[in-house]
Amino acid sequence: MSQYATISGTKIKTIADLQAMKQAGQKITSLTAYDASFAALLDQAGVDVLLVGDSLGMVVQGHSSTLPVSMQDMIYHTQLVSRGRQQAFVLADLPFMSAATVELAAENAALLIQQGGAQMVKIEGAKIATIQFMVQQGIPVCAHLGLLPQLIYQAGKYSVQGKEEKEAERLLADALEVEQAGAQLLIVECIPATLAQQISEQLTIPVIGIGAGVNCDGQVLVLYDMLGIGTGRKPRFTKDYMQPGDSLAAAVQTYVAEVREQKFPGLEHSF
Repeated sequence: MSQYATISGTKIKTIADLQAMKQAGQKITSLTAYDASFAALLDQAGVDVLLVGDSLGMVVQGHSSTLPVSMQDMIYHTQLVSRGRQQAFVLADLPFMSAATVELAAENAALLIQQGGAQMVKIEGAKIATIQFMVQQGIPVCAHLGLLPQLIYQAGKYSVQGKEEKEAERLLADALEVEQAGAQLLIVECIPATLAQQISEQLTIPVIGIGAGVNCDGQVLVLYDMLGIGTGRKPRFTKDYMQPGDSLAAAVQTYVAEVREQKFPGLEHSF
């Protein structure tokens, strides 16, 4: 049995599969997942990438930001998700301050892969030296540009990034640079749809958007947002797929279908 097969023998998606989807023009679907049961449900509904996000700090643990999430939290939830999936690709966040140095980033990334079962780790920001170092150690890396939730205390609020020309030019340059550094996947968050399209077209690696318009190579949402769970204010870029009488599986299947058919996100979900 290869390392890309589950105990049942089912083939697990790889980064090569995601790259092939971009080349074929097939949209990549992604949702966050935090436990085995939801991981299994999302997997069965056809979600390509399960993101074990540090967003668990807000939607699972009840914090006001992602900053309190620890490496222990991330390893634990990544283990749960890895056990629950059969085919989906598992991507896990490096939480706040877990990549403070290049060596620390590599050590923590290795824990998410070795102990958690992640196939790739995600790091916020254009940390070129850190990405290069991790890639040199054989660690698959996803970069995250645009709105960076781990910098909320510096920024003071969540806001759209790249609206000004110079800022847009910087984000495009950063995107090209993280690819050159060896990142194999990029997530862009809360940036204008035109900028996201430009990035997706210029990069050879898959670009997955959240609040970044319909022309990215794929879409990701926080699971709880797309199911309408929670009482807080929902971001403009999300959509509640859980309609009265629907099952959870049906809601996720509708999301997958709308992303594949480029019906989501619409203009009302974009900037």
